[in-house]
Amino acid sequence: MQDVSGTGLSLTIIASGTYPSGFVCRAFADDSDPLDFPEMQITEFGMGLNGDLVVWSAPKPLEVTISVIPGTDEERYLDFLFEANRVAKNKQTTKDVITFIANYPDGTRKTLTPGRITKGLPGNGVASGGRIKTKTYGFVFENKL
Repeated sequence: MQDVSGTGLSLTIIASGTYPSGFVCRAFADDSDPLDFPEMQITEFGMGLNGDLVVWSAPKPLEVTISVIPGTDEERYLDFLFEANRVAKNKQTTKDVITFIANYPDGTRKTLTPGRITKGLPGNGVASGGRIKTKTYGFVFENKL
């Protein structure tokens, strides 16, 4: 029997300037995927004029998104990281290099590095049902260790 439970997942996020000691995420959302790695295509392909298959590989970034419960410490840390790296007129930008460590409940650990935060929500949205919307943050990385 295989136990595929994700319960007990924790993420450690280290940001070179903003959080050099890192912080741990455990307060994951219930209405959005807590941790998601979108499908990625690692081989491109085409067909020559006479039907010959042509394939080639090119490096692709590793994308990841995390969703946390609104109002938690994790959400505040991620919001601060997002704002520290957001570029705007007359605003100092941190340009953090990010290391991301996923600690799975079965003891497996995956490390992604070097990376950057790529997206987030600049404010707290409210759903029509009256609930504060879950914030999802995106990251991109060069490699997985």
